[in-house]
Amino acid sequence: MTETLHPLGDAAQQAAQQSLGTAAARNLATTTKSVPQMQEITSRWLLRVLPWVQVSGGTYRVNQRRSYVVGDGRIDVDRSGSRSRVIAGDLRELLFLRDFDDDDTLGALANLFTEETYQPGDTIVEWGHAEDRFLVIAHGRVEQRAAGQYGEDAVVGVVADGEHFDQWGLLEERIWDFTARAATPTTVLALRRADFRNLVERSAALAEHLRAFADAGDRSGGEHPIDLSAGHEGEVELPGTFVDYQDDPREYELSVAQTVLRVHSRVADLYNQPMDQVEQQLRLTIEALRERQEHELVNNRDFGLLHNCDARQRVHTRAGAPTPDDLDELLSRVWKDPSVILAHPRAIAAFGRECNKRGIYPANVDLGGHQVPSWRGIPVLPCSKIPVSDTRTTSILLMRTGEAQQGVVGLHQTGIPDEYQPSLSVRFMGVNEKAVISYLVSAYYSAAVLVPDALAVLENVQIGL
Repeated sequence: MTETLHPLGDAAQQAAQQSLGTAAARNLATTTKSVPQMQEITSRWLLRVLPWVQVSGGTYRVNQRRSYVVGDGRIDVDRSGSRSRVIAGDLRELLFLRDFDDDDTLGALANLFTEETYQPGDTIVEWGHAEDRFLVIAHGRVEQRAAGQYGEDAVVGVVADGEHFDQWGLLEERIWDFTARAATPTTVLALRRADFRNLVERSAALAEHLRAFADAGDRSGGEHPIDLSAGHEGEVELPGTFVDYQDDPREYELSVAQTVLRVHSRVADLYNQPMDQVEQQLRLTIEALRERQEHELVNNRDFGLLHNCDARQRVHTRAGAPTPDDLDELLSRVWKDPSVILAHPRAIAAFGRECNKRGIYPANVDLGGHQVPSWRGIPVLPCSKIPVSDTRTTSILLMRTGEAQQGVVGLHQTGIPDEYQPSLSVRFMGVNEKAVISYLVSAYYSAAVLVPDALAVLENVQIGL
Protein backbone atom coordinates (compact mmCIF):
# COMPACT_ATOMS: atom_id res chain seq x y z
CA MET A 1 0.00 0.00 0.00
CA THR A 2 1.45 3.31 -1.03
CA GLU A 3 1.21 6.28 1.45
CA THR A 4 0.27 9.64 -0.04
CA LEU A 5 2.04 12.63 1.58
CA HIS A 6 0.19 15.94 2.06
CA PRO A 7 2.08 18.72 0.28
CA LEU A 8 2.15 20.80 3.51
CA GLY A 9 3.51 17.94 5.62
CA ASP A 10 2.83 18.40 9.33
CA ALA A 11 1.38 21.85 8.69
CA ALA A 12 -1.70 20.15 7.28
CA GLN A 13 -2.86 19.75 10.84
CA GLN A 14 -2.93 23.55 11.22
CA ALA A 15 -4.70 26.30 9.34
CA ALA A 16 -2.94 27.24 6.09
CA GLN A 17 -0.78 30.42 6.35
CA GLN A 18 -2.54 33.32 4.72
CA SER A 19 0.08 36.13 4.99
CA LEU A 20 3.83 36.79 4.97
CA GLY A 21 5.55 35.75 8.20
CA THR A 22 7.52 38.21 10.34
CA ALA A 23 10.75 36.22 10.05
CA ALA A 24 10.72 36.55 6.28
CA ALA A 25 9.50 40.13 6.37
CA ARG A 26 12.49 41.21 8.51
CA ASN A 27 14.77 40.39 5.59
CA LEU A 28 13.27 43.36 3.70
CA ALA A 29 12.77 45.72 6.65
CA THR A 30 14.99 48.48 8.05
CA THR A 31 15.21 47.89 11.82
CA THR A 32 14.87 50.86 14.15
CA LYS A 33 17.68 50.66 16.66
CA SER A 34 19.00 52.59 19.65
CA VAL A 35 22.50 53.88 20.13
CA PRO A 36 24.59 51.56 22.34
CA GLN A 37 23.49 51.68 25.98
CA MET A 38 25.64 51.27 29.12
CA GLN A 39 24.37 50.64 32.65
CA GLU A 40 27.56 52.03 34.20
CA ILE A 41 26.58 55.61 33.31
CA THR A 42 25.37 57.50 36.41
CA SER A 43 24.22 61.05 37.09
CA ARG A 44 27.77 62.06 38.12
CA TRP A 45 26.55 64.94 40.25
CA LEU A 46 29.99 65.60 41.71
CA LEU A 47 31.42 66.47 38.30
CA ARG A 48 28.45 68.75 37.67
CA VAL A 49 28.48 70.72 40.93
CA LEU A 50 32.25 71.25 41.25
CA PRO A 51 33.44 74.60 39.88
CA TRP A 52 36.33 73.77 37.54
CA VAL A 53 39.46 75.89 37.79
CA GLN A 54 41.86 76.24 34.88
CA VAL A 55 45.31 74.94 35.88
CA SER A 56 48.29 76.07 33.82
CA GLY A 57 51.30 73.82 33.74
CA GLY A 58 49.40 70.92 35.28
CA THR A 59 49.93 72.14 38.89
CA TYR A 60 47.74 74.11 41.31
CA ARG A 61 49.34 75.59 44.43
CA VAL A 62 47.12 76.33 47.45
CA ASN A 63 48.73 79.22 49.34
CA GLN A 64 47.46 79.41 52.90
CA ARG A 65 48.10 81.41 56.02
CA ARG A 66 50.63 79.65 58.21
CA SER A 67 49.00 76.85 60.18
CA TYR A 68 50.17 74.62 63.01
CA VAL A 69 48.09 71.63 61.96
CA VAL A 70 49.96 68.60 60.63
CA GLY A 71 48.70 65.28 59.35
CA ASP A 72 45.13 64.09 59.71
CA GLY A 73 44.95 64.32 63.51
CA ARG A 74 44.51 60.56 63.92
CA ILE A 75 46.89 58.06 65.46
CA ASP A 76 47.05 54.83 63.51
CA VAL A 77 46.98 51.53 65.37
CA ASP A 78 48.57 48.26 64.26
CA ARG A 79 46.12 45.46 65.01
CA SER A 80 47.91 42.69 63.11
CA GLY A 81 49.36 40.93 66.16
CA SER A 82 47.92 39.50 69.35
CA ARG A 83 47.57 42.99 70.79
CA SER A 84 47.04 46.44 69.32
CA ARG A 85 50.00 48.80 69.11
CA VAL A 86 50.26 52.52 68.46
CA ILE A 87 52.24 53.46 65.34
CA ALA A 88 55.12 55.39 66.89
CA GLY A 89 55.53 57.93 64.09
CA ASP A 90 51.86 58.86 64.29
CA LEU A 91 52.39 60.22 67.81
CA ARG A 92 53.57 63.36 66.02
CA GLU A 93 49.88 64.03 65.43
CA LEU A 94 49.86 65.31 69.03
CA LEU A 95 50.48 69.04 68.88
CA PHE A 96 53.19 68.99 71.53
CA LEU A 97 55.11 66.29 69.61
CA ARG A 98 54.97 67.83 66.14
CA ASP A 99 58.44 68.16 64.61
CA PHE A 100 59.89 65.92 67.33
CA ASP A 101 62.45 63.87 65.39
CA ASP A 102 63.77 61.38 67.97
CA ASP A 103 62.34 58.11 66.61
CA ASP A 104 63.81 56.03 69.44
CA THR A 105 62.00 58.11 72.05
CA LEU A 106 58.75 57.93 70.09
CA GLY A 107 59.17 54.16 69.92
CA ALA A 108 59.69 54.00 73.67
CA LEU A 109 56.60 56.16 74.15
CA ALA A 110 54.52 53.89 71.91
CA ASN A 111 55.56 50.88 73.99
CA LEU A 112 54.11 52.49 77.12
CA PHE A 113 50.53 52.20 75.83
CA THR A 114 48.48 49.38 77.36
CA GLU A 115 45.38 47.78 75.90
CA GLU A 116 41.95 48.09 77.55
CA THR A 117 38.69 46.53 76.34
CA TYR A 118 35.13 47.60 77.07
CA GLN A 119 31.64 46.33 76.31
CA PRO A 120 28.71 48.51 75.18
CA GLY A 121 27.58 50.70 78.07
CA ASP A 122 30.85 50.43 80.01
CA THR A 123 32.25 53.67 81.40
CA ILE A 124 35.76 54.44 80.16
CA VAL A 125 36.31 57.80 81.90
CA GLU A 126 34.00 59.70 84.22
CA TRP A 127 33.25 63.39 84.52
CA GLY A 128 35.01 65.15 87.43
CA HIS A 129 37.76 62.53 87.82
CA ALA A 130 41.43 63.28 87.22
CA GLU A 131 42.76 62.81 83.68
CA ASP A 132 45.21 60.12 84.67
CA ARG A 133 45.75 58.69 81.17
CA PHE A 134 45.67 59.54 77.47
CA LEU A 135 43.40 57.28 75.36
CA VAL A 136 43.50 56.29 71.70
CA ILE A 137 40.54 54.39 70.22
CA ALA A 138 41.99 51.30 68.57
CA HIS A 139 38.59 49.95 67.54
CA GLY A 140 34.98 50.79 68.30
CA ARG A 141 32.83 53.83 68.94
CA VAL A 142 32.72 55.86 72.14
CA GLU A 143 30.12 58.45 73.18
CA GLN A 144 31.17 61.48 75.17
CA ARG A 145 28.38 62.66 77.49
CA ALA A 146 28.05 65.66 79.75
CA ALA A 147 25.33 67.25 81.85
CA GLY A 148 23.54 70.14 80.16
CA GLN A 149 22.61 73.44 81.73
CA TYR A 150 19.45 71.94 83.21
CA GLY A 151 20.97 68.66 84.34
CA GLU A 152 20.06 66.57 81.31
CA ASP A 153 22.56 63.99 80.04
CA ALA A 154 23.51 64.77 76.43
CA VAL A 155 25.91 63.34 73.86
CA VAL A 156 28.51 66.03 73.20
CA GLY A 157 30.77 64.00 70.93
CA VAL A 158 31.45 60.64 69.34
CA VAL A 159 34.96 59.28 68.73
CA ALA A 160 36.00 56.18 66.84
CA ASP A 161 38.98 54.35 65.34
CA GLY A 162 42.22 56.36 65.47
CA GLU A 163 40.76 59.29 67.39
CA HIS A 164 41.84 60.18 70.90
CA PHE A 165 40.83 61.96 74.07
CA ASP A 166 42.27 65.27 75.26
CA GLN A 167 46.07 65.17 74.99
CA TRP A 168 46.76 67.99 77.44
CA GLY A 169 46.20 65.81 80.49
CA LEU A 170 49.68 64.38 79.82
CA LEU A 171 51.27 67.79 80.39
CA GLU A 172 49.28 69.14 83.32
CA GLU A 173 46.80 68.10 85.95
CA ARG A 174 43.26 68.29 84.62
CA ILE A 175 39.89 66.68 85.24
CA TRP A 176 37.58 65.05 82.71
CA ASP A 177 34.81 67.42 81.63
CA PHE A 178 32.75 64.58 80.14
CA THR A 179 31.90 60.94 80.73
CA ALA A 180 32.92 58.50 78.00
CA ARG A 181 30.98 55.25 77.48
CA ALA A 182 31.50 52.52 74.92
CA ALA A 183 28.70 52.45 72.35
CA THR A 184 30.06 49.27 70.74
CA PRO A 185 32.64 46.67 71.79
CA THR A 186 35.66 48.92 72.11
CA THR A 187 39.42 48.56 72.43
CA VAL A 188 41.47 51.53 73.61
CA LEU A 189 45.19 52.06 74.08
CA ALA A 190 46.00 53.96 77.26
CA LEU A 191 49.11 55.95 78.14
CA ARG A 192 49.22 56.77 81.84
CA ARG A 193 50.35 60.25 82.78
CA ALA A 194 52.80 58.90 85.37
CA ASP A 195 54.50 56.70 82.74
CA PHE A 196 54.75 59.65 80.36
CA ARG A 197 56.32 61.86 83.03
CA ASN A 198 58.86 59.14 83.85
CA LEU A 199 59.89 58.97 80.18
CA VAL A 200 60.27 62.76 80.05
CA GLU A 201 62.61 62.59 83.05
CA ARG A 202 64.74 59.96 81.28
CA SER A 203 64.82 61.66 77.86
CA ALA A 204 66.67 64.97 77.68
CA ALA A 205 65.58 65.44 74.04
CA LEU A 206 61.89 65.06 74.90
CA ALA A 207 62.17 67.32 77.94
CA GLU A 208 63.85 70.05 75.89
CA HIS A 209 61.23 69.73 73.13
CA LEU A 210 58.38 70.13 75.64
CA ARG A 211 60.06 73.20 77.18
CA ALA A 212 60.34 74.80 73.73
CA PHE A 213 56.69 73.99 73.06
CA ALA A 214 55.64 75.57 76.36
CA ASP A 215 57.65 78.72 75.57
CA ALA A 216 55.91 79.02 72.17
CA GLY A 217 52.62 79.18 74.05
CA ASP A 218 50.27 78.13 71.20
CA ARG A 219 47.88 75.23 71.69
CA SER A 220 45.28 76.08 69.10
CA GLY A 221 46.74 74.01 66.31
CA GLY A 222 45.26 76.66 64.06
CA GLU A 223 46.54 79.58 62.03
CA HIS A 224 49.34 81.97 62.94
CA PRO A 225 47.74 84.88 64.85
CA ILE A 226 47.29 88.38 63.44
CA ASP A 227 47.70 90.82 66.33
CA LEU A 228 45.07 93.57 66.45
CA SER A 229 43.81 96.14 68.91
CA ALA A 230 40.18 97.25 69.29
CA GLY A 231 38.05 99.23 71.74
CA HIS A 232 40.93 101.31 73.09
CA GLU A 233 40.84 104.95 74.15
CA GLY A 234 43.55 107.54 74.06
CA GLU A 235 46.96 107.24 72.42
CA VAL A 236 47.77 103.60 72.99
CA GLU A 237 50.62 101.88 71.23
CA LEU A 238 49.15 99.78 68.42
CA PRO A 239 50.46 96.27 67.90
CA GLY A 240 52.54 95.51 64.85
CA THR A 241 51.74 92.41 62.84
CA PHE A 242 52.07 90.63 59.53
CA VAL A 243 50.28 87.75 57.86
CA ASP A 244 52.57 84.76 57.70
CA TYR A 245 52.20 82.15 54.96
CA GLN A 246 53.01 78.48 54.74
CA ASP A 247 56.65 77.92 53.77
CA ASP A 248 55.78 74.78 51.82
CA PRO A 249 52.24 75.18 50.43
CA ARG A 250 50.52 72.14 49.06
CA GLU A 251 50.58 71.61 45.33
CA TYR A 252 48.05 69.51 43.42
CA GLU A 253 49.22 67.93 40.18
CA LEU A 254 46.64 66.94 37.63
CA SER A 255 45.93 63.23 37.60
CA VAL A 256 45.08 61.33 34.43
CA ALA A 257 42.75 58.54 33.38
CA GLN A 258 43.69 56.98 30.03
CA THR A 259 42.87 54.16 27.69
CA VAL A 260 43.60 53.16 24.11
CA LEU A 261 40.49 52.74 21.96
CA ARG A 262 40.93 50.30 19.06
CA VAL A 263 38.59 50.05 16.08
CA HIS A 264 39.20 47.79 13.07
CA SER A 265 39.30 49.77 9.84
CA ARG A 266 36.93 47.29 8.19
CA VAL A 267 34.31 48.06 10.85
CA ALA A 268 34.83 51.80 10.50
CA ASP A 269 34.62 51.59 6.69
CA LEU A 270 31.78 49.13 6.04
CA TYR A 271 29.53 49.29 9.08
CA ASN A 272 29.35 53.03 9.58
CA GLN A 273 25.66 53.62 8.79
CA PRO A 274 23.29 54.65 10.21
CA MET A 275 25.62 55.25 13.19
CA ASP A 276 29.28 56.22 13.17
CA GLN A 277 31.03 53.22 14.76
CA VAL A 278 34.05 55.23 15.89
CA GLU A 279 31.84 57.92 17.40
CA GLN A 280 29.77 55.41 19.38
CA GLN A 281 32.87 53.56 20.60
CA LEU A 282 34.39 56.87 21.62
CA ARG A 283 31.21 58.07 23.35
CA LEU A 284 31.01 55.04 25.63
CA THR A 285 34.76 55.11 26.30
CA ILE A 286 34.51 58.74 27.43
CA GLU A 287 31.54 57.88 29.63
CA ALA A 288 33.65 55.19 31.33
CA LEU A 289 36.54 57.64 31.77
CA ARG A 290 34.24 60.21 33.37
CA GLU A 291 32.88 57.58 35.75
CA ARG A 292 36.45 56.72 36.75
CA GLN A 293 37.24 60.42 37.13
CA GLU A 294 34.41 60.87 39.63
CA HIS A 295 35.52 57.73 41.50
CA GLU A 296 39.03 59.13 41.83
CA LEU A 297 37.77 62.53 43.00
CA VAL A 298 36.05 60.73 45.88
CA ASN A 299 38.48 57.92 46.70
CA ASN A 300 42.00 58.79 45.51
CA ARG A 301 44.32 58.76 48.53
CA ASP A 302 46.26 61.80 47.30
CA PHE A 303 43.48 64.25 46.36
CA GLY A 304 40.17 62.38 46.89
CA LEU A 305 37.63 64.10 49.12
CA LEU A 306 37.28 61.20 51.57
CA HIS A 307 41.01 61.21 52.30
CA ASN A 308 41.55 64.98 52.31
CA CYS A 309 39.01 65.95 54.94
CA ASP A 310 40.60 67.48 58.05
CA ALA A 311 40.32 65.33 61.19
CA ARG A 312 38.44 68.11 62.99
CA GLN A 313 35.88 68.06 60.19
CA ARG A 314 35.02 64.38 60.66
CA VAL A 315 32.01 63.46 62.76
CA HIS A 316 30.36 60.16 63.65
CA THR A 317 26.75 59.17 63.79
CA ARG A 318 25.24 58.96 67.25
CA ALA A 319 23.48 55.64 66.76
CA GLY A 320 24.62 54.31 63.38
CA ALA A 321 21.75 55.27 61.06
CA PRO A 322 21.93 58.81 59.62
CA THR A 323 19.48 60.95 61.56
CA PRO A 324 18.45 64.61 61.18
CA ASP A 325 20.59 65.31 64.27
CA ASP A 326 23.63 63.82 62.53
CA LEU A 327 23.17 65.95 59.43
CA ASP A 328 22.72 69.02 61.60
CA GLU A 329 26.02 68.20 63.29
CA LEU A 330 27.58 67.85 59.84
CA LEU A 331 26.20 71.25 58.82
CA SER A 332 27.76 72.82 61.91
CA ARG A 333 31.20 71.94 60.49
CA VAL A 334 30.60 73.69 57.14
CA TRP A 335 28.35 76.46 58.39
CA LYS A 336 29.70 79.15 56.05
CA ASP A 337 27.64 78.83 52.86
CA PRO A 338 27.42 75.03 52.50
CA SER A 339 26.73 74.09 48.89
CA VAL A 340 25.89 70.43 48.56
CA ILE A 341 25.60 67.11 50.42
CA LEU A 342 26.80 63.96 48.64
CA ALA A 343 25.76 60.49 49.78
CA HIS A 344 25.46 56.96 48.45
CA PRO A 345 21.88 56.32 47.25
CA ARG A 346 21.44 53.75 50.03
CA ALA A 347 22.52 56.33 52.61
CA ILE A 348 19.94 58.75 51.25
CA ALA A 349 17.32 56.02 51.60
CA ALA A 350 18.46 55.33 55.19
CA PHE A 351 18.20 59.04 56.01
CA GLY A 352 14.72 59.10 54.51
CA ARG A 353 13.67 56.24 56.78
CA GLU A 354 14.93 58.10 59.85
CA CYS A 355 13.03 61.22 58.77
CA ASN A 356 9.86 59.17 58.27
CA LYS A 357 10.16 57.77 61.79
CA ARG A 358 10.14 61.32 63.15
CA GLY A 359 7.40 62.59 60.87
CA ILE A 360 9.86 64.88 59.07
CA TYR A 361 9.48 65.33 55.32
CA PRO A 362 12.33 67.40 53.85
CA ALA A 363 11.43 69.59 50.89
CA ASN A 364 12.90 69.31 47.42
CA VAL A 365 14.93 72.13 45.90
CA ASP A 366 15.58 73.08 42.30
CA LEU A 367 19.10 72.40 41.09
CA GLY A 368 19.70 73.23 37.46
CA GLY A 369 16.13 72.37 36.55
CA HIS A 370 16.11 69.14 38.57
CA GLN A 371 14.00 68.65 41.69
CA VAL A 372 16.33 67.01 44.22
CA PRO A 373 15.91 66.19 47.94
CA SER A 374 17.44 68.59 50.43
CA TRP A 375 18.19 69.08 54.10
CA ARG A 376 17.92 72.60 55.57
CA GLY A 377 17.79 73.83 51.98
CA ILE A 378 21.07 72.12 51.01
CA PRO A 379 20.73 69.73 48.03
CA VAL A 380 21.29 66.05 48.89
CA LEU A 381 22.73 64.40 45.78
CA PRO A 382 23.42 60.71 45.09
CA CYS A 383 26.98 59.56 44.47
CA SER A 384 27.47 55.84 44.01
CA LYS A 385 31.27 56.28 44.11
CA ILE A 386 31.20 56.75 47.90
CA PRO A 387 32.08 53.25 49.13
CA VAL A 388 29.93 50.99 51.25
CA SER A 389 31.86 48.64 53.57
CA ASP A 390 31.25 44.93 54.14
CA THR A 391 29.53 45.91 57.40
CA ARG A 392 27.14 48.17 55.43
CA THR A 393 28.59 51.47 56.60
CA THR A 394 29.38 54.44 54.40
CA SER A 395 30.09 58.18 54.58
CA ILE A 396 28.19 61.37 53.79
CA LEU A 397 30.06 64.42 52.49
CA LEU A 398 29.18 68.08 52.86
CA MET A 399 31.12 70.78 51.08
CA ARG A 400 31.29 74.42 50.20
CA THR A 401 32.39 74.97 46.60
CA GLY A 402 34.17 77.67 44.64
CA GLU A 403 37.44 79.61 44.74
CA ALA A 404 35.77 82.85 45.84
CA GLN A 405 34.14 81.01 48.76
CA GLN A 406 37.41 79.28 49.79
CA GLY A 407 35.72 76.00 49.07
CA VAL A 408 36.31 72.79 47.15
CA VAL A 409 37.22 73.14 43.48
CA GLY A 410 37.83 70.79 40.59
CA LEU A 411 41.06 71.21 38.66
CA HIS A 412 41.57 70.75 34.93
CA GLN A 413 43.53 72.19 32.03
CA THR A 414 41.79 73.20 28.85
CA GLY A 415 43.39 73.90 25.51
CA ILE A 416 45.44 70.70 25.47
CA PRO A 417 46.42 69.17 22.09
CA ASP A 418 43.70 67.14 20.32
CA GLU A 419 41.12 68.30 22.87
CA TYR A 420 37.73 66.62 22.38
CA GLN A 421 36.05 67.88 25.55
CA PRO A 422 37.42 70.28 28.19
CA SER A 423 40.63 68.70 29.57
CA LEU A 424 39.99 65.48 27.60
CA SER A 425 41.92 64.64 24.45
CA VAL A 426 41.48 62.02 21.75
CA ARG A 427 44.74 61.49 19.92
CA PHE A 428 45.10 59.41 16.77
CA MET A 429 47.87 56.86 17.29
CA GLY A 430 47.94 55.27 13.87
CA VAL A 431 46.97 52.03 12.12
CA ASN A 432 48.88 48.83 12.85
CA GLU A 433 49.79 45.99 10.47
CA LYS A 434 46.45 44.31 11.21
CA ALA A 435 44.50 47.38 10.03
CA VAL A 436 43.41 48.28 13.58
CA ILE A 437 43.02 52.02 14.22
CA SER A 438 44.11 53.23 17.70
CA TYR A 439 43.12 56.37 19.60
CA LEU A 440 44.65 57.50 22.92
CA VAL A 441 41.86 58.89 25.12
CA SER A 442 43.08 60.93 28.12
CA ALA A 443 41.21 62.88 30.83
CA TYR A 444 43.15 65.21 33.16
CA TYR A 445 41.71 66.30 36.51
CA SER A 446 42.17 66.73 40.26
CA ALA A 447 40.45 68.49 43.17
CA ALA A 448 41.58 70.82 45.94
CA VAL A 449 40.17 71.73 49.36
CA LEU A 450 41.20 75.36 49.78
CA VAL A 451 40.60 75.62 53.54
CA PRO A 452 39.81 72.80 55.99
CA ASP A 453 36.29 73.93 56.89
CA ALA A 454 35.16 73.67 53.25
CA LEU A 455 34.64 69.91 53.59
CA ALA A 456 33.17 67.69 56.31
CA VAL A 457 32.45 63.96 56.44
CA LEU A 458 29.90 62.04 58.48
CA GLU A 459 31.51 58.65 59.04
CA ASN A 460 30.33 55.16 60.00
CA VAL A 461 26.86 55.74 58.56
CA GLN A 462 24.84 52.53 58.93
CA ILE A 463 22.60 51.97 55.91
CA GLY A 464 20.82 48.86 57.17
CA LEU A 465 20.09 45.76 55.15
